[in-house]
Amino acid sequence: MGKNALTEIKQTLDGYIGHRIRLKANSGRRKTIERTGVLEETYPSVFIVKLDEDQHAFKRVSYSYADILTESVELTVYEDDQQVRVKYVKN
Repeated sequence: MGKNALTEIKQTLDGYIGHRIRLKANSGRRKTIERTGVLEETYPSVFIVKLDEDQHAFKRVSYSYADILTESVELTVYEDDQQVRVKYVKN
């Protein structure tokens, strides 16, 4: 189940490459970091987000698909006028 879940999340994100996204990441001790940018690339274990230059000190960040699976990262994709939340749903 674990390997299939990560593959499904990667395949979902493959369809959103180039779209604007918003990340909410838990950084421990009740701290959350919110970032916006563009989904730039997906790799077998991680995905890369190019951040908006005017809002962040870093140019790019990477997260693993396991971060989405464990819900330590919330990923929202902006598609046309809609917001699509990316998460894994067990069947």
